[in-house]
Amino acid sequence: MTFDELNSLEEAKAAEWFEQCCAATTWVNSMVNARPYADINAVEGQAKTAWAACDRDDVLAAFKAHPMIGNIESLRKKFENTKAIAAGEQSGAHTASEETLHELKNENIAYLNKHGFIFIICATGLAAETMLNALKKRLPNSTEEEISIAADEQLKITLLRLNKALS
Repeated sequence: MTFDELNSLEEAKAAEWFEQCCAATTWVNSMVNARPYADINAVEGQAKTAWAACDRDDVLAAFKAHPMIGNIESLRKKFENTKAIAAGEQSGAHTASEETLHELKNENIAYLNKHGFIFIICATGLAAETMLNALKKRLPNSTEEEISIAADEQLKITLLRLNKALS
């Protein structure tokens, strides 16, 4: 996508495009309404501002748009619309041992049961074992701490997706 193409999309198509990067409705609407963008710096700046304006419900909606790390089947099926932009984000999980994937799944279920949302980490470039260790380290945190940490991770993911899609 070029900046000219992004800037000229009709609102609904622009919203659909931005939703591939982050599923928080407030964020998407802010990104659409802030067009036109001159360059990636303008997009990144607006993305950060829009994310900071999101409330808890928006943040949790963004989290729901992610497949559970280590669940290869859900990586293939869930949210097909993010496939092009999100490709490779969890590639470390694709080469993990069955034991590591099983442990990731079990720890993710424990995390979901405790916090009410899946574990969010910017997984690009991380080995499955690194993700698993981070998950184990963060599991004891309070839900409020995890929302804050996961929101920071979501922003990293969003910025990576924007850069990938606009390159």
